[in-house]
Amino acid sequence: MKVLTVVSHPRRESLTFAIAERFIQGLKDAGHEVEIADLYGEEFNPLLYEQDEPDWDNPYKSYSPRVHTEMERLKRNEGLAFIFPVWWYSLPAMVKGYIDRVWNYGFAYGGARLPHKKVLWIPLVGETEESLKKRNFDAMISHYLNVGLAGYTGISQSEVAFLYNTLAEDIENEEEVKKHYENLFNRAYKLGITYSHSLTEK
Repeated sequence: MKVLTVVSHPRRESLTFAIAERFIQGLKDAGHEVEIADLYGEEFNPLLYEQDEPDWDNPYKSYSPRVHTEMERLKRNEGLAFIFPVWWYSLPAMVKGYIDRVWNYGFAYGGARLPHKKVLWIPLVGETEESLKKRNFDAMISHYLNVGLAGYTGISQSEVAFLYNTLAEDIENEEEVKKHYENLFNRAYKLGITYSHSLTEK
């Protein structure tokens, strides 16, 4: 399967990119083809201007050249993955802007649907699993991604795989901190290896 992996973080040396590298290695080891969209590195502009504003009276509207380039990239991949930090219990503005501009009317909805078999969301969460669940933020984020985004655009298989406690603030022992990050990397790799398992089981 061809999988487009969308990575969003302003620093290439960030944990987000390190996780993305392990995930991508897992995809490749499982035999998938991988295309990477580094939104910051490619200087994607998340601001939606008039040229890319949805036109409810025209599903055939011609959007900006950059948006059409992104649409073509989406169309040549069968699967999607998004890797990003959770900021303010939501998507970073870069990812939200990418979806606002590219998953547009006449392409992803409004008589059309995205062509992908699956989307895997990998949000990096600074706090612990217990903390995120305390106020049901995990359910809120998952519902938004699985139903509000994937479901609305016709992607039947959508999965959210949180990576928790990425700041390791409650772990004092150095060896335990190292082990914690190793576990995060191993989970990212396994998510890549098993990316298509849920599809083949259907």
